[in-house]
Amino acid sequence: MNEAIKPQAIAKFEPETWGAFINGEFRPAASGKTFPTFNPGNGEVVARLAECDEEDIDAAVRAAVAAFPGWRRRTGAARAKLLMKLAQLVESHGPKLAELESINAGKPIRDSRAIDAITAIDALEYFAGMATKIEGTTIPVPGPYVNMTLREPLGVIGGIIPWNYPLLQAIWKIAPAIAAGNTVVVKPAEQACLSVMYLARLIAEAGIPPGVVNIVTGYGATAGAALVAHHLVAKIMFTGSTATGKRIAAEAANTLKPVGLELGGKSAVIVYEDAPIDQAAQIAATAIFTNQGQVCTAGSRLFLHEKVHDKVLERVIETAKKVRLGYQMDPNTTMGPLVSAKQKQTVLRYIDAGKADAKLAYAREESKDLKDGHYVGPVIFDQVQNSMRIAREEIFGPVLSVLTFKEEGEALALANDCPYGLAASVITRDIGRALRAAQAFEAGNVWVNTWGAVSSMAPYGGYKSSGYGREMGFSVMSEVTQEKNVWMSVR
Repeated sequence: MNEAIKPQAIAKFEPETWGAFINGEFRPAASGKTFPTFNPGNGEVVARLAECDEEDIDAAVRAAVAAFPGWRRRTGAARAKLLMKLAQLVESHGPKLAELESINAGKPIRDSRAIDAITAIDALEYFAGMATKIEGTTIPVPGPYVNMTLREPLGVIGGIIPWNYPLLQAIWKIAPAIAAGNTVVVKPAEQACLSVMYLARLIAEAGIPPGVVNIVTGYGATAGAALVAHHLVAKIMFTGSTATGKRIAAEAANTLKPVGLELGGKSAVIVYEDAPIDQAAQIAATAIFTNQGQVCTAGSRLFLHEKVHDKVLERVIETAKKVRLGYQMDPNTTMGPLVSAKQKQTVLRYIDAGKADAKLAYAREESKDLKDGHYVGPVIFDQVQNSMRIAREEIFGPVLSVLTFKEEGEALALANDCPYGLAASVITRDIGRALRAAQAFEAGNVWVNTWGAVSSMAPYGGYKSSGYGREMGFSVMSEVTQEKNVWMSVR
């Protein structure tokens, strides 16, 4: 099914102007400047946002500093009730949040409704429960002492989030931080802010006190850099590219603030000779075509055992042909546009590099009906070598590199021969082989006979150039608190 789903006025979208959310209210940037944000499906301006800079960041941070003592003193149960109220509001406003997520980030509306809006509720409820479960320990030290540890909030946490999952990324930064008693300043990606700004309205409606959560829009080079450099920010939690993560870590060192970095990936999917062909092909296709390939854990390197290579590749190509590429607001669309013209050009350059180095096994022809948006359909390269650019660099688009192997050890060595280490998948009926792979993978997330399973209850993060620190699960509570050791003499 190669016919494109055309952009159309499914629902009239009225653009708004959004101020920064500082100290519980929306306000224009101090400079008065705004910038446009776009619908990547047709290029239209869907909103204008406050173009904040250092002055606005300082106002947001100081609001968070002022709110911190009162918020910290609240009991965990009191913080939990407000997070549960926010979860209820996110649930009741789910359709609007999904609409904004899709219109601005380009993901198919069917996914925003079924995945993003639902997962957001789960995350808020989970971390509401966590607010009453932050505990220290007692240690049997020698001598006449009782020794114990306390876990305490850090203070103001700065969150910088990407454009591929803006709503979820905002909640994953905000919820654990404020559950633990911190206050936050969030800088969303300028390409996709709308669902996050709408979330700010719900935060105010939920009764979360002014200054506890601040959301400041602007460009990374100004607003983002000012947040990282601010001396009153206790920690930065960043999700985005490895290159930007390195700059943030270097700048944060000037004020000795810790950072948590969830960065890029080049995830391997290994299919052994005993794998069910249809299941393997479906997992492989889902791993690279979900959200137009704009996923940090995208399975962009597919390692096929030589005995099943032809059959699995054939099925993956069949699945690629059935992808319904088109306007993201159409409920029949399964692959929408890339987020921006810049991202489309980046992906096209990698496709050109792949054509020069490898065998083009499949590429969706560009539709004239989609010329106003940033669309790139599924692309599959075969006979890829692990040294090629398309196999080593993160593309962040629906581009699959297929490599062939003969032996188990060879596949694992090739999978690990990569600067990134965010995720990996293995598909096999052999439990021993699956466990050997899980142990051998140099990756923070491993999936066996599946791909992409994520839960608020499970830690998420990477190895190597995919960053350090963990989000979600109980692990993130260690990221947003600090440990104090207390010695008490019993003499």
